[in-house]
Amino acid sequence: MEVCNSLTFRKSDIEAQNFQQDLFPMIDPFKTGMISVGDGHKIYWEQSGNPNGQPVVFLHGGPGAGSNPVHRRFFDPEFYQITIFDQRGAGQSLQLADITKNTTHHLIEDLETLRKYLKIKKWLVFGGSWGSTLALVYGIKHAAHCDGFILRGIFLGDTDELNWFLYGIRNIYPEPWRQFTTFLSEAEQNNILESYYLRLINPDPSIHMLAADAWCQYEAQCSVLDVNFKTMKQPSGLINNKSLALARIEAHYFKNSMFFDDGYILSNIASIKDIPAIIIQGRYDMICPIITADKLAKAWPTTIYNIVPNAGHSALEGNIRTELVKATEKFKSLLIK
Repeated sequence: MEVCNSLTFRKSDIEAQNFQQDLFPMIDPFKTGMISVGDGHKIYWEQSGNPNGQPVVFLHGGPGAGSNPVHRRFFDPEFYQITIFDQRGAGQSLQLADITKNTTHHLIEDLETLRKYLKIKKWLVFGGSWGSTLALVYGIKHAAHCDGFILRGIFLGDTDELNWFLYGIRNIYPEPWRQFTTFLSEAEQNNILESYYLRLINPDPSIHMLAADAWCQYEAQCSVLDVNFKTMKQPSGLINNKSLALARIEAHYFKNSMFFDDGYILSNIASIKDIPAIIIQGRYDMICPIITADKLAKAWPTTIYNIVPNAGHSALEGNIRTELVKATEKFKSLLIK
């Protein structure tokens, strides 16, 4: 789960200045490409930073959120060889918003296909929100290719977490939840997920775009600690297809229980228990509540577990940004053999 890239929040001049200071400078990729992974899907990928540096792969959230150029800035470009890619149906990958043959298993295999294509033996795996889920499942299946993990806003994909997103958040954010649910008809409100899913897969843009707008606004409003609901735009239907990708693919994965059984990650955490990891968790994360990160840290006691006070879910909130950069800097020493 992740904030739609197309949605923005107002920032003061001071916040904007800090945003520039606590991330590394903006850089351009030194290599980009598209790789066919079958089933009609083509994956966009890029590499930036040091071509001979420590490999790191960035896993975006959602599923379906796509990557953003700002994601390169969490990493020292002199030290890291930074690989970023858009998962099936997301970002610049083709076909956009396509849920055909789009499952967790497919994304794991795509990641391995990309690793082999780029001739990378092992890499540091960096993922937040759904990206943390994907990182953990990938690590469980391919531990030999993981140098370490940096995980933010932990999401394990279990049913209680999905129910929290659909229903539990109303205990903290009743206004966005009311807007999210009253978008639906009274009858549709009896099954929020199924109703949104049917709207989001409807071929009529006048139906699926409005539903995507409502879904993305709900998620965005609940993703940061300090948000003024009066300054957030109301659902309008005037959003781009990348927002449709996030809403449609998220609903698809939610409907299918993320394509793995409850408890899968914690039951298999022993597979990666000896690999170094840093967990960054906002104390007041309402999208992925801290109880999940707490469960993971308890099951994986060798991790460095960093609870960030006065922070919510978004990777681009000030305190979260700072701690993520500290984590990539910390791994410089952890990766020295």
